[in-house]
Amino acid sequence: MDKTHLTEATASRAAGDGGDRQLDLEAVSAVLDAVFGTVEHPGSIAEALRRGETVTAGSFGSFHTEGDTATFRPGKALTEYLRKTTE
Repeated sequence: MDKTHLTEATASRAAGDGGDRQLDLEAVSAVLDAVFGTVEHPGSIAEALRRGETVTAGSFGSFHTEGDTATFRPGKALTEYLRKTTE
């Protein structure tokens, strides 16, 4: 899934069962850029990691650094969801 598809899927999912009420794709794209960053500008996750912080996204998982490498540790909900889809 590339960024365009992620933006579209996120906008649709965030709108819920609102039918045609989809969130503005440009706004969703801007939020994704702010969280994950771009080549030109680091996102809030990267900035927190550089400060030595761990970023926890609920039961989705957490981002932390090991040396100079960013690492993702999946949370319980994501792990259980993936297990169920592979069974």
